[in-house]
Amino acid sequence: MPEVIVIDEIGTEAEALAARTIAERGVQLIATAHGNSLENLLMNPTLCDLVGGIQAVTLSDEEAKRRGTQKTVLERKAPPTFDVLIEIHEKDRLAIHHDVATVVDRMLRGIPPRPEIRLRKPSGEIEIVSEAASPPASEKLAAEVSGSAAPRRSLKIFPYAVSRDKIERAIRELGVPAVITNDLKQADVVLTLKSHARGEAQRLREAAQWNIPIVILKNHTTTQVKNFLLQEFGLQAPKEELSADEQRALEEVEEAIAEVLAHRRPVELSPQNAYIRRLQHELVQRYGLISESKGQDPFRRVVIYPRF
Repeated sequence: MPEVIVIDEIGTEAEALAARTIAERGVQLIATAHGNSLENLLMNPTLCDLVGGIQAVTLSDEEAKRRGTQKTVLERKAPPTFDVLIEIHEKDRLAIHHDVATVVDRMLRGIPPRPEIRLRKPSGEIEIVSEAASPPASEKLAAEVSGSAAPRRSLKIFPYAVSRDKIERAIRELGVPAVITNDLKQADVVLTLKSHARGEAQRLREAAQWNIPIVILKNHTTTQVKNFLLQEFGLQAPKEELSADEQRALEEVEEAIAEVLAHRRPVELSPQNAYIRRLQHELVQRYGLISESKGQDPFRRVVIYPRF
């Protein structure tokens, strides 16, 4: 598998989806895209997936009151395909968004972006004209508040061939202090798949040389990532943990979703009962795909289709 892929002029939805698939496999991705600014890209329905996309979310009365917003709000749909975005304002003037996810989240709350502005002088020297805006103290404090006064260790995860989306979802659902990093030297652990650990990948060799632990997942599923995080933080699985059959059924649908996104063709799952089929449909819907149940019990099963 290549270490770096460069894409020139992403301009279609298919190219945007392909870029996400490549990024989720742990390959470093560099690309250009149509659009003069981050705001334009976010409002472009064809390319907004590159920066996480937008979805309308209905909040509970209590959550809407806590946020001080209406019940229906716009939120980022998924992790951005690219963590850093650079706007080329002029030949020698650039605007740099160092954390696309945070900037997009703040934009959707009505806070305009303030990127770092860099200027290249005639001598070739780079001058930082304006520093990127930092979140206000109130936002930082809210992010740091937890149920315990003792500071919690933040685990920095470097994903290699593992979906960033699955890692972020697992972190969010478990509520553990972990973050994804793109800097291998800063990582506390490398997360990869069994199928990729056997190769001679440069990144994995570098991790071994720097004594960074490498954790190998058996399957490319959110459940596997959750199990790793539970073990890493010494947590117990929730009491409502799914049964073995339900867990296998959800792992099957996650693998099928990955296949549909990668190859743009329908995938048929194995027969399941009505409750598990409902869970599978809900998971498919999260990824913006289409699904239907076919057949008669006890052979009724879910079929997943790409959204053309």
